[in-house]
Amino acid sequence: MHLKILVATLLFLPLGAAAQDAQFINPPGLSRPMGYTHVVVVPPGHTIYLSGQVALDKDGKLVGKDDFAAQAEQVFANIDTALKAAHASFANVVKLTFYVTDATKVPALRAVRDKYVDTAHPPASTLVEVKRLVRDDLLLEVDATAVTR
Repeated sequence: MHLKILVATLLFLPLGAAAQDAQFINPPGLSRPMGYTHVVVVPPGHTIYLSGQVALDKDGKLVGKDDFAAQAEQVFANIDTALKAAHASFANVVKLTFYVTDATKVPALRAVRDKYVDTAHPPASTLVEVKRLVRDDLLLEVDATAVTR
């Protein structure tokens, strides 16, 4: 299985860091977020949608059987590879969606995520605990949306 790269938009134009120009808003009427931003307002630009990434290496082999942290590392490395293919980086990511089979592993997930995202302005995020992913040996899947100029 090959690394799933881009679902929708891949534009090779001069790209800036539109996400870095984004407004990160945590409205006073909402609870204080821990490791994510409630609202990210992004100026117009090019939107890049990444398919959900799982812990498969470039040869389609599982990385980190039964090891959530190792799988998270591979997932984020895959996202990084996909972003680079679109001439983008984690600085351009405005939204992450996490699907995990065990929500008690969130601290390990955050430790890996925080190596990649700007923790002062983290992207908007959603985390969903699921019973199972497409394969029994996969422990998480993460998709991303990025915006560039």
